Amino acid sequence: MSAAPTARAVAIGERVERFVRDEVIPFEHDPRRGPHGPSDDLVHEMRGLAREAGVLTPHILGDGEHLTQAETAYVLIRSGLSPLGPLACNTMAPDEGNMYLIGKAGTTAQKARFLAPMIAGHARSAFFMTEPAAEGGAGSDPSMMQTTARLDGNHWVIDGRKAFITGADGAKVGIVMARTDAGDGKLAATMFLVDLPDPAIRIERVLDTIDSSMPGGHAVIAIGGLRVSSDAILGAPHEGFRYAQVRLSPARLSHCMRWLGACIRANEIAVDYACRRHAFGKPLIDHEGVGFMLAENMIDLRQAELMIDWCAGVLDTGSLGTAESSMAKVAVSEALMRIADRCVQVMGGTGVTGDTIVEQVFREIRAFRIYDGPTEVHKWSLAKKIKRDWKAAQACEVQG
Repeated sequence: MSAAPTARAVAIGERVERFVRDEVIPFEHDPRRGPHGPSDDLVHEMRGLAREAGVLTPHILGDGEHLTQAETAYVLIRSGLSPLGPLACNTMAPDEGNMYLIGKAGTTAQKARFLAPMIAGHARSAFFMTEPAAEGGAGSDPSMMQTTARLDGNHWVIDGRKAFITGADGAKVGIVMARTDAGDGKLAATMFLVDLPDPAIRIERVLDTIDSSMPGGHAVIAIGGLRVSSDAILGAPHEGFRYAQVRLSPARLSHCMRWLGACIRANEIAVDYACRRHAFGKPLIDHEGVGFMLAENMIDLRQAELMIDWCAGVLDTGSLGTAESSMAKVAVSEALMRIADRCVQVMGGTGVTGDTIVEQVFREIRAFRIYDGPTEVHKWSLAKKIKRDWKAAQACEVQG
């Protein structure tokens, strides 16, 4: 378990929470929140307010230093108190994860060209990894990747199709992952940084999905003859799968942080409703069936917070935290689903309307159980680790 939050995390987190509650929540009924996410016009307006309030990209300090994962948790949970909060504060997915990866693997020139505009809140990004399932492309199993990049002189030519690419519509920065030939016969992939839009990267359609919190929605993409120089490689060539792991563990945990914030707020709304609404001669909360649901929410909220805190502490040791982030992602996403479902149930008919954010939070959390790896894939991965650890223990016993 990590220590109590640092003074700087508390100071930043309190400013973020005050900003989200006072400035962002009033935008929750803005008509610019469409089925494929809020418009860029709305995002820019909210980010202007965040810039004035000093809470834009709060997890990255002025000198470029990142908060620790434990500190980031304290801040991102509070940015998530509204589905619009991460957009306003520039802590949203996929940008937060992409900023982290470019910060870790990018060259000085790449950071100036791609990372700086993202930190300043002037550019959105997209991560091009997932591919159409109907074509046998990569999803939870990146080794199925079919998009290819072939070397042509000092340039690489990329061809393929991608799917569920969050924020591609309107993004200015892209990280494209493609299979490459390292010459050793082994499966390899490389990540490339690209300026968007690019005529070789065509949006075929934006999917209609259950969630609607991310600008640009989730797109199906065709990449045809995209030419990029070798300077566009993010990190080392043929190391894309390794860099994906660098990004994925913190990104999984950041999702947990933001959506915990959303469920804290949904629970606040449900509690307020249950205390004010009367039925059968008393407030709803005095009916055991309702009161117990809210008590269970209290328990799940605290357990989710502790799981995030534990995993953040592991990542802050320098560990990749692959298994730990899988455990956190499963535990937190499933707990948040229970919380969101109970909030809807407590509020009855009101809970399924757009009069509050409870209905949206329910939809977003349902999608979160799939995004960044479905629960079942993480459990399968953990089961394989259990078997490996068992075999290693047996081998030690034999040697002993």
